[in-house]
Amino acid sequence: MTCLFGNVLVTGGAGFIGSQLLQKLLPISERITVIDDCSTSKRENVPVSDRLTFIEASYVDEKLLERVLPSVTHIYHVACRNLVMSADNMDDDFHVNLYGGYLLLKKAKELCPHLHRFVYTSTASVYGNADVIPTPESSYQTTIPYAASKLSMEHYCQVYHRMHQLPIVVLRLSNVYGPGQLTTNPYCGVVAKFFETADQCKPFMIYGDGTQTRDYTYVDDAIEALLTTGLHPDAVGNVFNVGTGVETSVNRLAEVISEISGRTLLGPTFYPKRAVDVVYRRCLDASFLRRTLGWEPKTGLAEGLRKTDQWRKKGNRSV
Repeated sequence: MTCLFGNVLVTGGAGFIGSQLLQKLLPISERITVIDDCSTSKRENVPVSDRLTFIEASYVDEKLLERVLPSVTHIYHVACRNLVMSADNMDDDFHVNLYGGYLLLKKAKELCPHLHRFVYTSTASVYGNADVIPTPESSYQTTIPYAASKLSMEHYCQVYHRMHQLPIVVLRLSNVYGPGQLTTNPYCGVVAKFFETADQCKPFMIYGDGTQTRDYTYVDDAIEALLTTGLHPDAVGNVFNVGTGVETSVNRLAEVISEISGRTLLGPTFYPKRAVDVVYRRCLDASFLRRTLGWEPKTGLAEGLRKTDQWRKKGNRSV
């Protein structure tokens, strides 16, 4: 297969999205370096190859970046402290999500003379309770530390693009799920948790009343957006939504997973909202990405959940 990518750096490559990205990048890249501290991920998630180097460490390390970056042509910055962890420790959220991202931008500008693309994975959390549904890229509302650090990093990406012509792309991902998402990570998404609960024939745990909605994006579609924006010349300098434009309530998600898993729905157990449960509706308008690069989601929720269930029932961690 033709190598479309040169020397790629993936931060957070042992996590759910990062590891699935690696599976797709490996056959079409000359070399890949992965940096992940494995605080919420596992080294075993990273594929083994003589063209892949794994470094178990925090990417927020100036000397490490100075060693790795000079030959890099593509950067996928996926590493971050997640939403729940960010609320529990705002200092760590700032250090990893914002200062670390800024450091990576700074060092990329200094040390990567042949950089073709810097793709930053941001989040739909920057929209908070959006006034417009489906929500376009022009709207944002910061309501939790995670959203503040991710959106701030987006601003630094734009600064480095406009001041230094760094070839930046920002993707705002919405509730990515699918094969590779493991419940061994305590901060995994609701889809993986609901499937595990169905297997155990226990009631689904729902925070709030379950009428809150999300825009669930199948992992293969999200990875395709990452690959496309890593190569397409028209991606540079832009912020893109990555979502389906379809709202699904948490109650409806529980019903569909119950049906797919073949388990009888026991009736959810409702718990008070957590500090991070501030968004009532989420649905992204991804038409800009479709118009600009031709990307569109190919997998509907029911199909994506069936594929996820089939992967889980294989009893392995390959995709």
